[in-house]
Amino acid sequence: MEYLYFLLLCTFLSTVTAQENDVCVMPELGDHVEAVEQQMYFSPGTVLPLACELGYTSMLGPRTIVCTEHGEWTKTQFMCIAKRCPYPDAPLHGKTYYEDTVYKSTVNYTCHEGYTLSGPNSAKCQANRTWSTSKPECKPVSCGLAPIPKFGLIIYNKNIKGNTTYFGIHGTYKCLPPYALFGNAHAECTANGNWTKTPECKVVTCPPPENIANGYMSTTNRKYYYYLEIVRYGCNGDYELEGSFQTVCQKDGEWSEKPVCKAPCSIDIKRGRILYKEQKLWIEAFQPNRVLHGDIVSVYCMDKARKCGYAVSSQCTDGKLKIPECYEEPSSTDYALYSGSLPSEIEQCYDDSRVLL
Repeated sequence: MEYLYFLLLCTFLSTVTAQENDVCVMPELGDHVEAVEQQMYFSPGTVLPLACELGYTSMLGPRTIVCTEHGEWTKTQFMCIAKRCPYPDAPLHGKTYYEDTVYKSTVNYTCHEGYTLSGPNSAKCQANRTWSTSKPECKPVSCGLAPIPKFGLIIYNKNIKGNTTYFGIHGTYKCLPPYALFGNAHAECTANGNWTKTPECKVVTCPPPENIANGYMSTTNRKYYYYLEIVRYGCNGDYELEGSFQTVCQKDGEWSEKPVCKAPCSIDIKRGRILYKEQKLWIEAFQPNRVLHGDIVSVYCMDKARKCGYAVSSQCTDGKLKIPECYEEPSSTDYALYSGSLPSEIEQCYDDSRVLL
């Protein structure tokens, strides 16, 4: 009887062991991969569907595995990768900071100097491929109206509504006549919400101006003049004005640089021909013998080696006109009887490029 019981027990255990060897246990799956059915044992022939966790998408395959009669699962290359959100746009006047745009990634927002963030400063990539919040705004720092100096005004670069201005708005200070501006004329609403330092408007006067040599002034009034007042000058006779024809009372209480009257020149030759303003003129016919400061006059010299003449220029500089050293004054006889042989009258010299010397 005992022997029969032992034989039945061995048969039972053998059957159970065989059954356990033929089943499949829950497989080890890849990252973010999950089985649709959650149980410990699966009988041979069971088809187990695979899926991806929330926020991940599948690739490769197959999407199912099968429990074989040997208690093993068939092979698959099924894997899950994180979903990706679109690249985030930076707010106007701001920046974005992020390492990646996959599921659960974070993007941070900041604003440039002079702007403050309005809205969330970060967002996360969600399972539906969208960011958790829309991008924020970067709003400019606000200032009040710029302070106005006494006897002054400001001109803004934009139209201002109400009593509020914003970072980036600037203006230019001006003083009402006869006041002069002391300090920086440029004004700006800064990043800390304050305007740059306000200048001052002060009265400036200049002493009565002095006349210039060989010239005259537009006024004879010996009074003090205010900032930016003007006095004009002119020159007497054939004197030529060099510099600005007016002087201005400056903010340092001094007059701007005055012009100078430069003297005319006479052409110091007695016999010969000159070239003046593209005309060849005999010196005795050039009346009056006077050219203005800055004018150019040419006299004629002789190239004895080539037996030709050439013109040499000289400029009138404040009453002085230098006659070129190559010029030779002809004798009265040569001038009267043989004028056709003078350097101005014979064939003129040309260089290799055919330019008149």
